Amino acid sequence: MSGASYVFCNRCGHRNPPVSRFCASCGTVLDTADDRTIVIAKVDPLHDALGTADDVIVDTGDMAHGTAILVVRSGEDEGEHFVLGLGTTSIGRSAESDIVLDDITVSRHHSEIIRIEGRHVVRDKGSLNGTYLNQARVDAAELAQGDEVQIGKYHLVFFEKAPK
Repeated sequence: MSGASYVFCNRCGHRNPPVSRFCASCGTVLDTADDRTIVIAKVDPLHDALGTADDVIVDTGDMAHGTAILVVRSGEDEGEHFVLGLGTTSIGRSAESDIVLDDITVSRHHSEIIRIEGRHVVRDKGSLNGTYLNQARVDAAELAQGDEVQIGKYHLVFFEKAPK
């Protein structure tokens, strides 16, 4: 779904397809996520009755306009976020990477995110385990709001606050 942004439910945090008007999980009316708090559900509420006790919360109101971030959805650094640079942001196990993901499932120079004319593109750098975008292996792909990037065992969610 290149160019389309996922819509997150403000009530339960479920990630819905871009064309959704109602949350597929709880039925709440959906709206756009501009200056809102978004809850990234750790477990889909349809599969677990425990609710949102361990969810990751991202307050987009605190982000500067034109900022893009990756939020760690799972892994040891869950809830941590990384601000993406204006050029190329390298991701890997190497201490020289801009975003260091310290796990054997991550290659030393695993992938990178390149900002080109206001767009963000994730590109695999020949990693052993591959780079995944929304559960599909990619060599390179443009990111959209709410996309999930998997690098090794890490699941990272992409958020961007549009320039004014």
